[in-house]
Amino acid sequence: MKYTIGMMLALVVVACKKNNLPEIKAKVITEQTVNDTDDPAIWVNKANPEASIVFGTDKESNGAIYAFDLDGKIIEEKTIKNMQRPNNVDLVYGFPLTDSTSTDIIVFTEREKMQIRMFSVPDMTPLDNGGFPVFTDATGEEQLPMGVALYQNPKTKAVSAIVGRKTGPAKNYLYQYGFSVDSLGTVKAELLRKFGAFSGKKEIEAIAVDPEMGFVYYSDEQHAIRKYHADPAKGDAEISSFGGDKFQEDIEGIAIARYGEKGYIIVSNQQKHSFVIFDRLTNAYVNEVNLGTVETDGCDVTTEALGAKFPNGLMVSMNDNKNFYYHDLGEVLKNN
Repeated sequence: MKYTIGMMLALVVVACKKNNLPEIKAKVITEQTVNDTDDPAIWVNKANPEASIVFGTDKESNGAIYAFDLDGKIIEEKTIKNMQRPNNVDLVYGFPLTDSTSTDIIVFTEREKMQIRMFSVPDMTPLDNGGFPVFTDATGEEQLPMGVALYQNPKTKAVSAIVGRKTGPAKNYLYQYGFSVDSLGTVKAELLRKFGAFSGKKEIEAIAVDPEMGFVYYSDEQHAIRKYHADPAKGDAEISSFGGDKFQEDIEGIAIARYGEKGYIIVSNQQKHSFVIFDRLTNAYVNEVNLGTVETDGCDVTTEALGAKFPNGLMVSMNDNKNFYYHDLGEVLKNN
């Protein structure tokens, strides 16, 4: 959707009417994308944190995975263009290519091609031979991928992608694909399992993995946040379902702030234009904050210091004006 100044003012008025929380001002607002922003992922440059990159999806038939620097400027040479409705994006560090080499990767859904894509970071080389098909036993909207989250087993370092879709059955809504590399260096994706309950109320898009704790969380929109084991070997039974009463309507993006064994789960309260914060260990409600964004879909956090501008970590949130907001994570969590 193209937004006029009048439309954006109207959105701001709606946000103010529905959200009486004090606003935590963004430190940076990114340059605008062409179409419709949706979901971010933060890549931390371990050697030079101030050179870290924020990747953000721009979902349309001529979509892209935009790369932004910490000033919110588009990095053209790192941006992946001409994607067919890229929806959600995630990343992991140290994906093993051989016994002695590894690379950081991003994985994102390409909805109109019914596949997921994999690129190395930061050189942005495709590793997927054009893409990995998903939901191949489904038809119609049940074959259209939306959400994705990566799980890296802390012990084996094996990486898998947990993928959601536009709609699906009451059981086995999510598919999990394991990645491997053959003797020729070709990356392959294999279906590991189908799991995950669905209320049928709207859809499931936002997915996030807590690798240290071994859990995957996803937003069953207008119902609750659901929690499962991320490791297929630990079974497919639902661990818990929580938080539904804390949201005005849609439960959206999920970000996990990890501080050793403690931390927070931060979830977008989309129509209230706010974020609900839960305790990482107990999943109990903690707080709600207003970051100034409108109709937020995806969000991501890192607790690592990213130089002088974000010494307490970074939170990135999609805003419904074709851009993303950057907040100092310490400011977001200061009252918790």
